[in-house]
Amino acid sequence: MRGALLVVLLPAAALAQTGKQVVKPPIAQYWMSVETAAGMSMPGMSSILSGMMGGPGRGGRTMTLQLGSQQSAPAPKADHLVPAGLKMGEALPLVTPQRPKVERSAPSDGTPGGMERPKGRMLIYWGCGDNVRAGQPVVIDFAKVAEGQTPPNMASRRVSAPTPPALGRSRTYGDWPNPEDPKSVPEDGSLRGEHTVKGNYAPEIRFALGETHDFMEKVALSSEGNRFRWKSVPTATGYFATLFGGTGEKEVVFWSSSEVQEMGAMLMDYVPPAEVARLIREKVVLPPATTECVVPGEVVQRAGGAPFLSFIAYGPEANFVQPPRPSDPKIPWEMQWTAKARFKSTAQLMLGASAQGTQAETESQKPEKTEAPAPADPVEQGIKALRGIFGR
Repeated sequence: MRGALLVVLLPAAALAQTGKQVVKPPIAQYWMSVETAAGMSMPGMSSILSGMMGGPGRGGRTMTLQLGSQQSAPAPKADHLVPAGLKMGEALPLVTPQRPKVERSAPSDGTPGGMERPKGRMLIYWGCGDNVRAGQPVVIDFAKVAEGQTPPNMASRRVSAPTPPALGRSRTYGDWPNPEDPKSVPEDGSLRGEHTVKGNYAPEIRFALGETHDFMEKVALSSEGNRFRWKSVPTATGYFATLFGGTGEKEVVFWSSSEVQEMGAMLMDYVPPAEVARLIREKVVLPPATTECVVPGEVVQRAGGAPFLSFIAYGPEANFVQPPRPSDPKIPWEMQWTAKARFKSTAQLMLGASAQGTQAETESQKPEKTEAPAPADPVEQGIKALRGIFGR
């Protein structure tokens, strides 16, 4: 590995404040975001509920590889040389996407065409158990949110999560998968072994991943009535679940497995292990020893009887930096590169969905009718406004 050091990385500014040592940001940053999805089909699910839940998952393994550099090259090119055990060939090309053209829009009077005033409300619940806790639900009026009014009695914690490299944050950027190489990740592949990232716009990056930093096991999620269970995931650092549903009365129901009030807007994604540990202490995230949870009956009933549940098992991280930090604070730490591999495992199910799922599937097989585009859903517009408050 040529001296690459496994570390827990801190922001450069925070490191600089720990002493008089000069700390320079890395020339290149490389991220591997690795997901294992149990997946399921969700017939009949509305697009807005799908979006709020992160989208109906397709089962399988996925990786997102992102290389950002402060160096440039006239014809940027980079590759990730992967272990043979991954069974994806010798290398995965990190292609630099085209920067989108910025088009100036015509002046607007501030009222989007065809958009209705948001209507409806969201009922927010939380906590595992047979019965709803005191003080629930918290009710959010979408019309008031659209007017800029912050919902009263709302609580949502900030989650400290680093931001991966991106086209707009790097002088040169490349990622995978991409149109040139869209192949899928094999179910029997492994990330264990030596990894090398080579390119003409970044220093060479070398690191190794071991057994504890490989694809996570799939979440074996099942339900019986309002109770859902899962088998313990060996490398999980904690668990979190959210549930969405609604009725035809312009009402959306949201529930989370948190013991305390929490919208969890940022929790259905990768969360660093240190943050997971903090959220477990604050009773937001379920500890890794937990294997079941009951959704209160009132929540399921108000959510239409068959709500959709999303589940995440947070995984470990591996962090690398080259060169290692000098022990002498008088010597500047001039990082050439940093690398991160992060992991998660996800699953989704519909509580009590056997009969309704079959019916929806049958309906989906009927010939589609050609109809005029539906007008904007006022409930959907309200949820979009709410998502803006919580950064989703």
